[in-house]
Amino acid sequence: MAEQTPIVEMQNIKKHFGAVQALRGVDLTLYPGEVLGLVGDNAAGKSTLMKVLSGAYLPDEGQIFIKGKKAHITNPEDSRRLGIEMVYQDFALAGNLDVAANIFLGREIVRWGLGPIRVMNKRAMEEQSRNLVDRLKIDISSVRLKVDRLSGGQRQAVAIGRATAFDAKVIIMDEPTAALSVAAISKVLDLIRELKAQGCSVILISHRLEDIYAVSDRVIVLRQGRKVADRPVSGNIHEFRENIVAYMVGAKNDFSQESEETLAERG
Repeated sequence: MAEQTPIVEMQNIKKHFGAVQALRGVDLTLYPGEVLGLVGDNAAGKSTLMKVLSGAYLPDEGQIFIKGKKAHITNPEDSRRLGIEMVYQDFALAGNLDVAANIFLGREIVRWGLGPIRVMNKRAMEEQSRNLVDRLKIDISSVRLKVDRLSGGQRQAVAIGRATAFDAKVIIMDEPTAALSVAAISKVLDLIRELKAQGCSVILISHRLEDIYAVSDRVIVLRQGRKVADRPVSGNIHEFRENIVAYMVGAKNDFSQESEETLAERG
């Protein structure tokens, strides 16, 4: 992968909220067709970093490059235009609408429109939704089913499917297996593998280290707003878990954590 051009490069990303320094100069690289695990304890900066990439937050400092070109991401629409989609933990689905309507929510196919009056092309949206569900091997009998009738795993699959429906190249998943059954978790992990097989790059945020181990090629560990590890997923699950936990609690660190204040004092 080192010879490939990264699809995403984030350099020296800093973000503060008042006196709280959420990100302290974080670098992140993502390659085409890679599943990257992003882990860390609560308030480590994982979601904040991904919200910067998805356009929900503006960084205070740092640069983002997409396919080697500097990107100016100021809102989620900028991010989507660059092929980046984020799937949030709460799914962000409309339970009273069916699967097809959720997939095209905000991006409906219009048969014709006159001013504020628009007529949706429901048949086209259902056909394309069915094709998407089949392509990603999502286990849903009909795209006409209301979302509130689906299981938690099926809802997560619909949320992921919606993110991929419009030619997204990078999918960010924030705790996609939280509060799911064992069977549902297995299906979500299979879906991540399928996305990778089809050329998508995935950033997976999860507290479940076994999920990171199962599907990720590489893992980045954040601690207190800093990157403390960036390494391939290797070894057995027990070794992997022990190493990652050591980074998370501060027992190990592959990068300097000297503060700017300390450097200034020396300088």
